[in-house]
Formats: sequence, C-alpha cells, structure tokens
Amino acid sequence: MNETFRLGHIAGIRVGVHWSVLVIFLIIVVGLSEGRLPEAHPGRSLWQYWLVGILTALVFFASLLAHEVAHAVVARRNGMEADSITLWLLGGAARLKDEAPSPGAELRVAGVGPLVSLVLGIVFAALAAVLVGLGLSGLTVEAVAWLAGINVLLAVFNALPAAPLDGGRLLRAFVWWRTGNRLRATSVATTAGRVLGWALVLLGLYQVLLGGLGGLWLALIGWFLIAAATVEGGQAQTKETLNRVSVRQAMTRDPVCARAGLTLAELLQGPAFRYRHSAFPVMSDEEATPVGVVTVHRAQEIAARDGADTTVADAMFPMDEVVTTGPDEPLGGLLLELESSPARRALVMEEGRLVGIVSSSDINRVLTWLTSAPWNSGVGHSRGYPT
Repeated sequence: MNETFRLGHIAGIRVGVHWSVLVIFLIIVVGLSEGRLPEAHPGRSLWQYWLVGILTALVFFASLLAHEVAHAVVARRNGMEADSITLWLLGGAARLKDEAPSPGAELRVAGVGPLVSLVLGIVFAALAAVLVGLGLSGLTVEAVAWLAGINVLLAVFNALPAAPLDGGRLLRAFVWWRTGNRLRATSVATTAGRVLGWALVLLGLYQVLLGGLGGLWLALIGWFLIAAATVEGGQAQTKETLNRVSVRQAMTRDPVCARAGLTLAELLQGPAFRYRHSAFPVMSDEEATPVGVVTVHRAQEIAARDGADTTVADAMFPMDEVVTTGPDEPLGGLLLELESSPARRALVMEEGRLVGIVSSSDINRVLTWLTSAPWNSGVGHSRGYPT
C-alpha cells in the first residue's frame, strides 16, 4: 500500500498516509458524533459532539501510528532496516527492507505491536477511571473509554494467528523455530490468514442476510485478509525462487553512464545514449563516482518543462533515492526495494566502484526464466542462469 502524501519522519522512519484513511476517519467521526456520543450524553451542542469526535479519531490514528512505529523500532534493533510506515483504510503497515534473521527476531518484531496497543488500551482505561474518580463525566470520559476499548480490540484482533496480522507473524516465528523452514512457516501463516478471511466473509454475509449492514464491514475485512495473505504467500515464494540467483547474474554489466554536467539535449540526442537503454547511472564531473540515476522518461519531462539546456544533474534521481546493492547479494531482497524506489533501478557497487545496473524488468525476466524452465529447482548461484 503506497502513500498518497507524506507526513514526515519519526525516529528517522518516513511516515505517509494513503487516501483511504479519509474513509475510516469519516466513519469514526460520524459514528461518534452522530451515534455513540449523543446517545450516551444527549442535550449537548452539535459542535461539541463533532469536535470531540474529530479529536478522538485523531488520537486513534496516533495510537495506530505508535503501534507501527514500535514494529519499526524493534525491527531496527534486530538488524532489519525499516523503510517507511503507511497508514491506510484498515490500519497501518510498516515496510521492512529485510527479512527477520531468526525466529526470535520475528517474534519480537511481531509481538511488540499488539503489546503497545494493549498497553495504550490499559492506559486509556486507567485515565477514564481516574476522570470518573475525580467526579468528571461527559463527552471527554466517553471518548477516553472508547479509545481504551478500541485499542484493546486492536490488540486482540492483531494477535489472531493469521497472516498478515501480527499474530500471523507470531505463528510463522513458531513454525519456523520448530521446522527450521522459513518458507513452510510462511505457507502455514498465509493459509491461516485465508481461512480466517473466508470465515469473516461468510459471517459478514450471514449478518447481512439477517439485516445487519455492519456485516459488510466484517466481509470487507475478511476480503482484505484473503487478498493480503495470498499476496504475502506469493511474495515469499517469489523471493525464495529469486534468492537462488545473485544480482551479478541479472545486472547489466559496465553500464553506459551520463555525466552530471551534460545537458538533457546532449543526453537525448547523443548516439551513445539512444535506443538501447531507458536509464543511465549519472557520474560526477570531477570523479568517476555515481551521484544518481536519470531515466529517459524523466529527462524528456524535465526538458519539456524547463528546457533542453537543463543539466542531467537537475533531472536525475539523487543517490539517496536510488537503491544500491552488491553483485553477490541474493536477488530476492531487491524486488520489493525497487518497487518502493522512484528510480526503479539499483546501482551495483563493488569495492566502491560501479559495476552494473539492475531494474525491476531485469528481475522479472529472471523470474520468468526460473519459473518456466523445467529444471528450475536446481538453479543456484553457481549454475543454471546465463550470465
């Protein structure tokens, strides 16, 4: 789930929001402002209900963010790089660039999210009790009590042993620990996710048949679990297949490079850059070191907007937006990184020197070859794929 707009950074982790957050935000605000709050405390002004409803929804999303930040922080402490956090319709997702190095690390990263939600639920419940003990009542106490209940519910739901929920990660960690097989553990967790998803869909449709429109929401959650579990299982299988091949076997060796001071007219019209490739590493004018990547499509857009005399340096993706890897790294970990990179290419570096470039298309071609070849089960780093 890609972000629609960016909020900023927390603990060095990029935080974004998908447009679908507006849907659940409105559902929560309307449900509180037009339902729970007036029913529990009638006779207040309409603006009071809406103000408390909006503030409560914002605190709820802050709780979701705390849940995801906890995942990302613990992942970093266990040797995994956290790329970003995206809030969306059904919660949030922390994108990790690396797989857990061990079942124990998987357990810690997965378990901290529900634990944070549970702690927040207890804190909000204690705060509500303190407010009542002080003789306070009304909309504020009602809102705090709702936040307590929703965070506990979030903790319990996320702890269900089904992928892609946190409980599914805990199940995967357990199966991985018992069998020593990460792929089998993922298969068990994703199968559990699909079973739970279908159960929620059927239960939701049954409620709809009985006249309960709330069942539609339950069916939607079930459908999401089925889809997400299926995607996660497919990604795990794809990564396992690609991990039998090194980056060196998929990359374009010694790529044609463009100088940072070159104009876009020279880039687009020069015979050295035409026809064969759609992207080029950009080298600094002073030293033979890469400073970014420029694509033909981006160069054409910038040239049309700012003029053909604009330099390549002004049109390139800088190095902090470009994925880098080593030639002997497994290819499996690169595909997801490229999908989240605006350049959609990775520069291959060896001993500080540029030795190649690899794109999503290169990886997909390797994957197609591996999955279609009748002998693909024997492909490894040292055999099988043409270099």
